[in-house]
Amino acid sequence: MQSLKIITPEINPLHQVRNWLNSIEIHNSIIAYVLCKIIPASCPFARKIKLFNHIFFVIPPLCKLNPLYDQLMGLRFKSLVCLANQ
Repeated sequence: MQSLKIITPEINPLHQVRNWLNSIEIHNSIIAYVLCKIIPASCPFARKIKLFNHIFFVIPPLCKLNPLYDQLMGLRFKSLVCLANQ
């Protein structure tokens, strides 16, 4: 007798959040302005540690490690486009 395999779809919450962020449409300039203020244009964690004009070490930008980085940058871009059109 053959065993029946139950195929269950893999539930990936990050995939669902990515799809949700990609599907957001920005039509309100106030919301676009707030999103541009909330989402930084560059990585806030990148730093150069200096002492007496000598760089001791550099903390690289770690934002690319964020699994939602591309979607957040896309949302910021949509907000900027909405503000430019207004």
